[in-house]
Amino acid sequence: MTMTQEPAALIGKDLSDDLAAASLALARKFHAGATLWVVSPQWEPHAHHVAVEFVHPVIMGKRALPSVALVDPDPVAQARVATRPGDVIIAVASAADPRVVDLMRRAPAWGAQTIWIGFGARPAAGSADHVLWVESDDPMVPATGRFVLMYHLLWELTHVCFEHPGLLTMADDGGRDCTDEVCVTCSDEGRLGEVVMAPESEVSPALVRTATGEEAVDVTLVGPVEPGDLLLVHAGAALTRLDDVTGAAS
Repeated sequence: MTMTQEPAALIGKDLSDDLAAASLALARKFHAGATLWVVSPQWEPHAHHVAVEFVHPVIMGKRALPSVALVDPDPVAQARVATRPGDVIIAVASAADPRVVDLMRRAPAWGAQTIWIGFGARPAAGSADHVLWVESDDPMVPATGRFVLMYHLLWELTHVCFEHPGLLTMADDGGRDCTDEVCVTCSDEGRLGEVVMAPESEVSPALVRTATGEEAVDVTLVGPVEPGDLLLVHAGAALTRLDDVTGAAS
């Protein structure tokens, strides 16, 4: 770097935009009663640090927000039990961590919103609701202050959103709430579901967990299923099974 060059920004414009969007979404979830669950299988101290940031109001007048670090060796199993519809899961991990990949793809079936913090190669598009990423392949990034700066900003911006109550009650789609008992738009979409209990017989439905709760689902089209299988559900029937590794339909 020459004397006339500017140092690289710790938080670039794209990441700033992503932080603002994630903070607003998180504030809305907290306002609606969400609990924040934090996982970081590779770097456990980050999970504790993020949880402490939100649950401990270090600035006078700021709210203590429900946040818990999940540090079980199997974060999927622990989050499955802990998470309820409307909650948020934050993962601090690389895109290559298979436990987090699996957790992020299952979270929609539990009704949870997801935020993924990491560095290096980015997760596949759509892997999480919000991705906060450091564009660097430096292996020391998780040990530097850049991760800490990101989730400090996430915490601070979330509280900034609380200072504007009108933002907290606006729907994520810009205010268009679905109020019909059966929404014409939503009813045409396949919903992600996770099998809780296999059918008792060939003609019995499976018990499947979706974002709206547990429901009986006809699995005739997809064949035998087992607890933990991910399905696309439409109108009370499973249309297809999702591959365990890629999340692709099979």
